Amino acid sequence: MFSVSKMHFEISERKVLLRIFDALFVLSFLYLIGQLLDYHYFNFSITNYYWGIVLVFYLNVFGAIFEMYNLQVASNQFQILKSTLLTATTTVIVYLLTPVLSPELPRQRLPILIFYLTVFFALLAWRYFYVYFLASPRFLQNVVLICDQDQVEELVLGLENVDPHYKIVGFVNSDSSSPKDSDFYYIKEIKKQNLEAFVATHSVSEIVIASQKTDGITPDLYQQLLHLLESGNIIREYTQVYESKTQRIPVQYIARDFYRFFPFSRSNNNKLYLLVVRFFEFVFSLLGLILCAFFIPLIVIGNFIGNKGSLFYSQERVGKNGAVFEIYKFRTMVKNSESDGVVFATSNDKRITPFGKFMRKTRIDELPQFINVLKGDMAVIGPRPERPFFVNEIAQIMPFYETRHVVKPGLTGWAQVNYSYGESIDESLIKLQYDLYYIKHRSVFLDLSITFKTITTVLFYRGQ
Repeated sequence: MFSVSKMHFEISERKVLLRIFDALFVLSFLYLIGQLLDYHYFNFSITNYYWGIVLVFYLNVFGAIFEMYNLQVASNQFQILKSTLLTATTTVIVYLLTPVLSPELPRQRLPILIFYLTVFFALLAWRYFYVYFLASPRFLQNVVLICDQDQVEELVLGLENVDPHYKIVGFVNSDSSSPKDSDFYYIKEIKKQNLEAFVATHSVSEIVIASQKTDGITPDLYQQLLHLLESGNIIREYTQVYESKTQRIPVQYIARDFYRFFPFSRSNNNKLYLLVVRFFEFVFSLLGLILCAFFIPLIVIGNFIGNKGSLFYSQERVGKNGAVFEIYKFRTMVKNSESDGVVFATSNDKRITPFGKFMRKTRIDELPQFINVLKGDMAVIGPRPERPFFVNEIAQIMPFYETRHVVKPGLTGWAQVNYSYGESIDESLIKLQYDLYYIKHRSVFLDLSITFKTITTVLFYRGQ
């Protein structure tokens, strides 16, 4: 029995499609406008080929900053309009102001307006085409889970929230001691003996095994999985799917075989990579401290009115290899904020002053940490440094937590740009998953991605 083939796109494939067709639609619209109207600002020719290259480069950079390649944003009509407007506007303004590598500015305003509207409507046309056709149910990836019954909710929400085109249509309960059958919302439970038939009739493109109990994989179920594999169906282990979809390491599913999950990035010991990174950290730190000096008069006034206390604040944090250092920040909380004991800061923490909340949202409070970067205590990108008290507390509960300390902590990191502020042990677990993913996959490209996402966080006022 063979399954009905169904076309679908992986996350990486969708992002590549979005980038390629952003460029194709914009360049095609500009070419058509040049052919249909008496329009000469942006003309295609061999001698000015770099005009298009620069324009596409700006589209990709500002598209990344304004979340054009976030699949949740790309599938939401309102968010598409917002991100397209911001990307087109910023791209056109920067492009118009780019000397030499872009066309000479026209004397009249009409060609500029035509150029802007063409870029905007080209992007909008492609993005709405993507929503109505490529993001439609016909391209969903139907998946079957093999897992314990009590895992279903966590697995379904964890995977489908990350990839809106990943549709879990059923699960096989691998827990032989489960008391009764149960459906989780729209997720149908499949009898073990009916797996092959279900896969064939529901256009299932992938089977994900998440069971941690081998006795649940009965001989009959094992034979069906072999038949499905021989028929060309894809069978994957859950931790692989989880990592590729969520870009996190599933530490809760890692036990004695942890070495399979932590072949940490060679970049952590690549001297050339580390030397280049250190050079850029030095440059960014100097620029950051200059920016800090520019803001200090405003911060002094705001601190005098809103915080009424010392301007700077220092605190012990745990760095690389567990070394403790003093971190520097602008103070954002009231005096004696921990008179009742050490606790996590929360999103609506009453200890944070109104001006302190503004500084946290804009990340201004972290500017003094460039001093820590210059001293070598911190990096620009890495896991956020935690206090010794919390490190000791969390490490007793959470395996692998202290693995974060194999690299320097950073001003920003993969966990910071992908998840909210850690307010509890459970949220610290999620941030740990992101931190371990960064350590495992550390590279120039991942550093650039974090840089763009950090800019997005600041621009959209998402700090805490």
